[in-house]
Amino acid sequence: MNSVLQILQASLEGIGLVQLPDNLVQEYLDRGELQEVLAEWSEPFEGYHLYYPSRRQQTAAFRVVLEALRYRGD
Repeated sequence: MNSVLQILQASLEGIGLVQLPDNLVQEYLDRGELQEVLAEWSEPFEGYHLYYPSRRQQTAAFRVVLEALRYRGD
Protein backbone atom coordinates (compact mmCIF):
# COMPACT_ATOMS: atom_id res chain seq x y z
CA MET A 1 0.00 0.00 0.00
CA ASN A 2 1.21 3.47 -0.78
CA SER A 3 -0.45 5.61 1.87
CA VAL A 4 -1.45 5.61 5.49
CA LEU A 5 -5.06 6.18 4.47
CA GLN A 6 -5.05 2.97 2.41
CA ILE A 7 -3.62 1.10 5.39
CA LEU A 8 -6.27 2.62 7.66
CA GLN A 9 -9.04 1.58 5.26
CA ALA A 10 -7.69 -1.96 5.09
CA SER A 11 -7.55 -2.17 8.88
CA LEU A 12 -11.15 -0.93 9.12
CA GLU A 13 -12.11 -3.74 6.74
CA GLY A 14 -10.41 -6.25 9.03
CA ILE A 15 -7.39 -7.02 6.89
CA GLY A 16 -4.53 -7.81 9.25
CA LEU A 17 -2.81 -5.95 12.05
CA VAL A 18 -1.17 -2.61 11.42
CA GLN A 19 0.61 0.06 13.37
CA LEU A 20 -0.73 3.55 12.75
CA PRO A 21 -0.25 6.91 14.51
CA ASP A 22 -2.57 7.40 17.49
CA ASN A 23 -3.89 10.72 16.24
CA LEU A 24 -5.06 9.04 13.03
CA VAL A 25 -6.94 6.17 14.66
CA GLN A 26 -8.15 7.59 17.98
CA GLU A 27 -11.67 8.32 16.75
CA TYR A 28 -11.98 4.75 15.41
CA LEU A 29 -10.71 3.35 18.72
CA ASP A 30 -13.23 5.51 20.62
CA ARG A 31 -16.10 4.24 18.45
CA GLY A 32 -14.95 0.64 18.75
CA GLU A 33 -14.30 0.26 15.03
CA LEU A 34 -10.67 -0.59 15.74
CA GLN A 35 -9.17 -2.40 18.70
CA GLU A 36 -5.70 -1.82 20.10
CA VAL A 37 -3.60 -4.90 20.63
CA LEU A 38 -0.23 -5.26 22.36
CA ALA A 39 -0.55 -1.80 23.92
CA GLU A 40 2.14 -2.58 26.48
CA TRP A 41 4.60 -3.11 23.61
CA SER A 42 3.77 0.17 21.87
CA GLU A 43 6.19 3.01 22.36
CA PRO A 44 4.90 6.58 22.40
CA PHE A 45 5.65 8.54 19.26
CA GLU A 46 6.89 12.03 20.06
CA GLY A 47 7.04 13.19 16.46
CA TYR A 48 9.69 13.53 13.86
CA HIS A 49 12.91 15.41 14.45
CA LEU A 50 15.06 17.07 11.85
CA TYR A 51 18.79 17.01 12.44
CA TYR A 52 21.39 18.68 10.31
CA PRO A 53 24.98 19.01 11.50
CA SER A 54 25.88 22.24 9.75
CA ARG A 55 24.10 25.22 8.32
CA ARG A 56 26.81 25.69 5.76
CA GLN A 57 26.47 24.34 2.24
CA GLN A 58 22.80 23.45 2.40
CA THR A 59 21.26 22.45 -0.89
CA ALA A 60 18.43 24.54 -2.28
CA ALA A 61 16.03 21.60 -1.89
CA PHE A 62 16.95 21.17 1.78
CA ARG A 63 16.38 24.90 2.44
CA VAL A 64 12.92 24.67 0.85
CA VAL A 65 11.97 21.69 3.04
CA LEU A 66 13.37 23.35 6.15
CA GLU A 67 11.47 26.59 5.52
CA ALA A 68 8.25 24.68 4.84
CA LEU A 69 8.61 22.80 8.13
CA ARG A 70 9.34 26.01 10.02
CA TYR A 71 6.30 27.69 8.46
CA ARG A 72 4.04 24.77 9.32
CA GLY A 73 5.28 24.70 12.92
CA ASP A 74 4.16 28.28 13.64
